[in-house]
Amino acid sequence: MAIEDLLKAVRHAWLTYTLALINVGVYIYELYLSGSIAKPSPYALLKLGLVNILVTQHHEWWRLFTAMFVHLNWIHLATNTFFLIYLGSQLELFVGRLRYIVLYITAGLFGNVLTVALMDPYTISGGASGALFGIAGALIMIEGILKRNIQTALANAFFLFLINSWMPHVNAVAHLGGLLVGIAFGYIYGDYVKEKMAKMLYWDEFH
Repeated sequence: MAIEDLLKAVRHAWLTYTLALINVGVYIYELYLSGSIAKPSPYALLKLGLVNILVTQHHEWWRLFTAMFVHLNWIHLATNTFFLIYLGSQLELFVGRLRYIVLYITAGLFGNVLTVALMDPYTISGGASGALFGIAGALIMIEGILKRNIQTALANAFFLFLINSWMPHVNAVAHLGGLLVGIAFGYIYGDYVKEKMAKMLYWDEFH
């Protein structure tokens, strides 16, 4: 039964699980470049991650994208993968795959752009956290619109940011960038979700 439930979940939110598999695949490639299964080496992170000075001085803009799939260690990967599946599968079902992937990429990119703009030129970073904060922000804002309480939704979103961004070695700038994008998209997507749910209730009541 558990396997059937897992297959059903994957079938209904396959894009989320695909993103999770990409994260795992990139991490395995990082370990291959490092020649170690313990954790990625500085060489691997320099090769694939977000290195601010290489973006600004050498115009390696592709790093803004690839860094979204780079993780620094097993715990980093496992934590982000868990929250991606837990939160991302919900949002994918709510708004549909196209809206979902546009939000995911935009939030991740904007978080990385802010990182380059606001942090030290020699900063090296990576991870899906910016995109994940985009997902969380969108879910919180959609809930606020459905409950007609946007002020509380905004307060919850920034509380989420504060409790997850105070720890050392956490890229709070990327978190904030992703969260802002998520709030904006959630506000836009909220009416769509409301109409979708109204149609579902209508169908259940009259058909």
